[in-house]
Amino acid sequence: MKRLVLGVQYDGSGWQGWQTQPSGNTVQDALERALFQFCGRELTTVCAGRTDAGVHGIEQVVHFDTDLDRSAYSWVNGVNSFLPGSVAVQWAKELVLDEGSQDNFHARFSARARTYHYVLYNSKIRSPMWAGRAGWVFRPLDVDLMREAAEKLLGEHDFSAFRASGCQAKSPVKHMYEITIRQQGELIVFTLRASAFLHHMVRNIVGSLLFVGTGRRSPAWMAEVLESKNRSVAAPTFMPDGLYLAKIDYEEKWDLPHSGQIELPGFLSLL
Repeated sequence: MKRLVLGVQYDGSGWQGWQTQPSGNTVQDALERALFQFCGRELTTVCAGRTDAGVHGIEQVVHFDTDLDRSAYSWVNGVNSFLPGSVAVQWAKELVLDEGSQDNFHARFSARARTYHYVLYNSKIRSPMWAGRAGWVFRPLDVDLMREAAEKLLGEHDFSAFRASGCQAKSPVKHMYEITIRQQGELIVFTLRASAFLHHMVRNIVGSLLFVGTGRRSPAWMAEVLESKNRSVAAPTFMPDGLYLAKIDYEEKWDLPHSGQIELPGFLSLL
């Protein structure tokens, strides 16, 4: 038995999120259908982080166990031949599975950090070119004020104020390593890197930063929200359209590839 690890990219616009549902209209459902068609047997995948409906994956990492012998090339191209155009495997890596060991690779539990991008289109008039690919705010935004507010969230904190009511995480305490906010014309890209994220945490943080950016709240308010540990104090959950799961960090010992195809801020500079 071996453990296969895949890097998967997807446009989340037409999907009901990552996690399998009775409707069958999720990214996990599409991937597992393709694996069944390629392998002739059912395989259950485990992902690094579930994404909601409308959220995109630049590099989702998944694993599953199998005794099938296939090359990495075969796994990538064979599975992709059964996937819809909005989902594609970017790489495959075979790891030895030591049954009974606590030291096996796990897509979720072996992750050291996760990075998300949120792309925002800031213009008086909405653009259909960014529909489903970026959030939209028509009021002018002060990026410097949002950067000042974002600094209040760095470090290890209880992020309950930014946690969805249905969140299943065991603890609301996470370590926020970095938040950067870059502006390129009418596009603003928020990049958040943390040990892990609670359900809706990125979208709730972005929504609160927008309250600061539009002048509805001061940067100091962000610290007050964090300290409150009360979801009702923060801003409403912002739209999913511009959210991208960008990167999962693992120990070097696993020697996992990276898709290397899209670094979102760099990509946007070409537009």
